[in-house]
Amino acid sequence: MVKKALITGITGQDGSYLAEFLLDKGYEVYGIRRAASTFNSGRIDHIYKDPHERGSRFFLIYGDLTDSSSISRIIREVKPDEIYHLGAQSHVRTSFDIPEYTGNVTGLGTLRILEAVRRAGLKTRFYQASSSEMFGKVKTPMQNEETPFHPRSPYACAKVYAFWLTVNYRESYGIFAANGILFNHESPRRGENFVTRKITRAIANIKLGRQRYLYLGNLDAKRDWGYAPDYVEAMWMMLQQDKPVDLVIATGETHSVREFLEEAFSYAGLDWKKYVRIDPKYYRPAEVDLLCGDASKARRILGWKPRVTFRQLVRIMVDADMKAAKSNTERGD
Repeated sequence: MVKKALITGITGQDGSYLAEFLLDKGYEVYGIRRAASTFNSGRIDHIYKDPHERGSRFFLIYGDLTDSSSISRIIREVKPDEIYHLGAQSHVRTSFDIPEYTGNVTGLGTLRILEAVRRAGLKTRFYQASSSEMFGKVKTPMQNEETPFHPRSPYACAKVYAFWLTVNYRESYGIFAANGILFNHESPRRGENFVTRKITRAIANIKLGRQRYLYLGNLDAKRDWGYAPDYVEAMWMMLQQDKPVDLVIATGETHSVREFLEEAFSYAGLDWKKYVRIDPKYYRPAEVDLLCGDASKARRILGWKPRVTFRQLVRIMVDADMKAAKSNTERGD
C-alpha cells in the first residue's frame, strides 16, 4: 500500500528536497501551500515535469498554519501516514521585527497540527522541525539532546514552544511525534535572505559586474553547516523507527561567517575584503555566537552521518549561483 506524506513548508528548501526524496521512495506527497498574491513554487515546479512521472503522485493543497480549520480539514481529507512539519516564519533576524506573527506561525502552527491529528484519531507519525537556534546562548562547546535551551530570538522561542508541545503530545496522547534538532543546513535552494546564499549570489553578481559590494552583519558568528539533502534523509529515517525519539542532526564542525566568505570568494578567484562591507542593520539585538552539534546519538540510532563536507557545500552553492546568473544574463534578465 502506498504511503501518504504531508509536508508543511513544501515550497521551501527542505520541503522541496524532502518531496523529491519521498517521491523516489514511492510515496504520495501532499504539500500545504499558502494562498498568496504571487507564486512561490520555483523549488518544486520541476517535479510536475519529471520524466519518471513523480508529478502524478504530487499534490498541492491550499492551507495556512494560522488557520486551524484549514489544517484540520487537510489532515482529515488526506489521512497522512507521516507529517513533516517544516513550515515556519524561519528567518531569525526578521522574527525580531514580527515577533507576534512568528509565534503564531512557528509556535501555534505546530499546536494546530498536533491537535488536528489528535482529534482525527489518526496513527499518523509526526516530525517537528526543531532548530539549533533553540540552544542560543550556549555554555558548552558542543550541543546534544541533553543541552539546555536558551533561545535568543522570537523565532527560537517559538521553536522551543513547538519542541515541548511535540514532547507533550507524545507523552500525553501516545502520538508518534519526534523532534529533529537540525543545525544549519544549506544548498542552492536556500532562501536568498539567508547569509550563505546571500554570499554565493553576491559572488556570481560581482563576477558578472552586476553588483559592487556585499553588505553583511556579524562575521564572527560560528555555525555548524551541513548540506540540506543529507538532512532531509535524516528526517525520514526518524519516522521509520520503532519508537519516536528526539535527535540532534549536525556535522560536528563549526565555521564562522568569515570562513564561509573566505572559502566561497577564494573558490571564485576573488578577495572578499575588497567587496564586503559591514552594515549594522544586519546585526541581531541578541546574537548567537556559537553553535556546534553532537550528532553521535543519531549516528548510533539511525546510522546517519553527513556526506557533504563544508568545502564541498560552499563550492556546490557557488557553482549553482554562477550557473544561474550566467543563464539569466544570456536570457537578458
